[in-house]
Amino acid sequence: MVKSVEGIFRKGRVELLEPAPTSSDARVIVTFLPQDGGVDLASRGIGTEQAAGLRQRLKAFQEDWDRPEMDAYDAL
Repeated sequence: MVKSVEGIFRKGRVELLEPAPTSSDARVIVTFLPQDGGVDLASRGIGTEQAAGLRQRLKAFQEDWDRPEMDAYDAL
């Protein structure tokens, strides 16, 4: 099973924000995210206008996504 765990790279080390999903040795992939947490739309082939349209259409779901109980889905 693949499990994603968020962490912080600090002083040359990766610090996980939750316990590792396994106690044995495991292969990992570390992806460095932009500091601001933004998404590079152009690299995904999405223009500003298209992003605004998507944002508008998905706005109806925002209240549901922002509920604390929905955080459980972030780990999937």
